[in-house]
Amino acid sequence: MIYLDSAASYPILPEVKTALIQAFETHFANSASSHLLGELALKSIDEVRAALAEKIGAYPSEIVFTSGATESNNIAFKSLLFGKKDKSKKHIVVSAIEHKCIFAICEYLKTCGFEITIVMPNAQGIIEAHSVEEAIRDDTALVSVMHVNNELGTVNPIAEIGAICYVKGVLFHSDAAQSLCKTEIDVDDMNIDIMSFSAHKIGGPKGIGAVYIRDLRKRELQPVIHGAGQEQGLRGGTVAAPQIVGFGTAISIFSNYYQVFKEKGIRSYLLKSLQRSDVAYTVNGDDKALPHVVSLSLPNTNVSVLVSDNEHRFCLAQGSACSSREIEASHVLTAVGLDREAANSTFRISFTNEITYSDIDELVFAIKRAAI
Repeated sequence: MIYLDSAASYPILPEVKTALIQAFETHFANSASSHLLGELALKSIDEVRAALAEKIGAYPSEIVFTSGATESNNIAFKSLLFGKKDKSKKHIVVSAIEHKCIFAICEYLKTCGFEITIVMPNAQGIIEAHSVEEAIRDDTALVSVMHVNNELGTVNPIAEIGAICYVKGVLFHSDAAQSLCKTEIDVDDMNIDIMSFSAHKIGGPKGIGAVYIRDLRKRELQPVIHGAGQEQGLRGGTVAAPQIVGFGTAISIFSNYYQVFKEKGIRSYLLKSLQRSDVAYTVNGDDKALPHVVSLSLPNTNVSVLVSDNEHRFCLAQGSACSSREIEASHVLTAVGLDREAANSTFRISFTNEITYSDIDELVFAIKRAAI
């Protein structure tokens, strides 16, 4: 099959698979144990912690490993908001195009007395800094705006938003599940206080991620998982050494794979091929979106025919994976102004490094064949 859903989950890279097998064979000991094998596992974990910290301009002591970006997002909101001494500030600002788990967290926080303000994107799917600034109030405790949108590939002006939050003394969180190793991240330059990551978006294993928390050791944080003090007491449980090793391998090599992919110009090739084939389409987002994702509305294409005739040939997604089986249109697409009909004829196409021009030719032919 031709896999066109890497934004949902990237295929595990061969080097990661090798590293995982080796780690499962060598790091079976508990990294909290004081014997030699436990210490070796801990050493490998700390090496990955340092590698991720270096990648984003942080300190290793500010990195906590989690089960993935969803847990990291929960920690970002709950641990900081419930752990802080000053509980008088109960206002949160989030963007309308966040991952669905952010909205689920916010719904829970509403039951705890928090008030949520949602900032809309512009027509290109960008959250503008001035819109965030206008939403911040004296009682704002946290602002959360994702770095790269998972459906459009659009890159938000995180540094500008971070500067505003810094001046106003508001904590700033950004979900970087889609941006790690694909575009530059420097948490100091961007004034980021908390950032979330996921390994399986960059060819690593599922079930492992991380959260960066500025000045972690100086903060009073509420644990999300109470346990025996692992990960600086923030999330208890035996640390998943093999998965962390796999994550570290992905961090070290994914950027090289992504650079080779970018040099292919696949996104541009797809759009030019659609033009040559006289296929009507609209790209949602802007021309500065990351090249591995394209949100494509196909108004003259019978979407049902396209999907049913090619279900054994293409892995295609309508919206994000968390929304693709739902009846409602994607919240991201409606936020940028698409009506339900347009949203239902829209696909998020996301590429891996293994995509070829002939794969694109085959996709365009299938779209052409499904014309209304």
